[in-house]
Amino acid sequence: MQKKTFRRGIHPLHSSHEGKLPTRNLPTVDYISDTVTISMAMNIGAPAKPCVKKGDQVLLGQVIGEAQGFMSVPVHASVSGEVVAVDQIQGVGVAPVQAVTIKNDFADTWCDLHPLGSVESVDPAQVIPAIQAAGITGMGGASFPTHVKLTFQAGKSCDTIIVNGAECETHLTADYRLMLENSTRVVDGLRAVMRALNVGRGIIAIEDNKMEAIEAMREAAAGRAGVTVQPLKTKYPQGGEKQLIEALTGRQVPARGLPIDVHVVVLNVGTCAAIADAVIDGKPLISRIVTVTGCVRKPANLRLRIGTITEDIIGECGGYSETPGKIFFGGAMTGICLPNDSVPIFKSTNGIVVFNEKQARSKEESPCIHCGRCVAACPIGLNPYQIKVAADKSDFAAADKLHVNDCILCGSCAYACPSRRWLTPSFKFAKEKLAAEAKAKAAAQAAAKGGDNK
Repeated sequence: MQKKTFRRGIHPLHSSHEGKLPTRNLPTVDYISDTVTISMAMNIGAPAKPCVKKGDQVLLGQVIGEAQGFMSVPVHASVSGEVVAVDQIQGVGVAPVQAVTIKNDFADTWCDLHPLGSVESVDPAQVIPAIQAAGITGMGGASFPTHVKLTFQAGKSCDTIIVNGAECETHLTADYRLMLENSTRVVDGLRAVMRALNVGRGIIAIEDNKMEAIEAMREAAAGRAGVTVQPLKTKYPQGGEKQLIEALTGRQVPARGLPIDVHVVVLNVGTCAAIADAVIDGKPLISRIVTVTGCVRKPANLRLRIGTITEDIIGECGGYSETPGKIFFGGAMTGICLPNDSVPIFKSTNGIVVFNEKQARSKEESPCIHCGRCVAACPIGLNPYQIKVAADKSDFAAADKLHVNDCILCGSCAYACPSRRWLTPSFKFAKEKLAAEAKAKAAAQAAAKGGDNK
């Protein structure tokens, strides 16, 4: 079968077969810690509100954080035991977040579950409510509430569901191991969504540096209505939604548009497996596979309970092999740096990568030599040089006209730049400023409208 791909992009070493060797052949191992600290802010949208208090006994899978509106999801206990704290903690952002800490009794006593049975016979109308109740968010790193993604505005329709098994990020092998070890669950989750949305085509897309996963998923997909497996050329950022859609369908998501604008929904393989657990077994999202690699003594793929503390995870991997200079959730291209190792994992945490002090050292910017490599690398077709000039001048209107909001912050331009220009941080800053300006403008307009109505 012909391998698909998108235009431009780059080839980072640690996203290749060889670059992932430290963990790619390591089977997933369960690790359960003594205590978990579960954040209430694990999704794009409103954080959940704690509904338990210190001293409460909770069951595995019990709701401990109630969703606050449609753009929110419930949070569930990932162990059974005693609530020992309901307090604010330092997350990955500047502001502290509320969290519930539970001392594990290691009984794993489940709350009452409500399984719906086979994905091929379940009432399609029950699938999306089950996904919402299970607290499922995008597990590829985006943290977008899955039930929201599957609920379309009037006039929107879907004809194709793409399952993202590219795992093009550096260092990570969590999705690869999932596809090898739980391939049927991934297909089950895809079929549940296909039936819920009445979609006849589901494509599981996997890069060709994961041939074992391609074969495992083809075997699992055999005989499943409308499901195919499509190999992709290994290239970064092949797993970006817009890049996948272009490679597999030839359709281009419009500027500032969403996949549904071209009749496509994209789901991560981990998200699909979580959907299968919710539908078949009635289980909420309480654990996930995480790759732990870099400067640790024993790199691993671990199945962890949501809320497991990074320090405990590193300890399970034998501790640091060198003095850590930087720890981040995710891969090296788009990962989020941690302030320390006391941060707990989230639903979207697919990897923990540790750099030593030398690897973590920032390189000084040099003047742009106008080589054009950033333009050649950009998968969106932007001009990073021009956007950087505008952002550095705080001319955010100019950056907006240059389509900075279409930047997916993949870091391809910065990786390709021989002058080590700090391109991606500048674009992130510009996007945040434009978002803040738009929010302030909308608030002012709403206030003015409210005044007019008095």
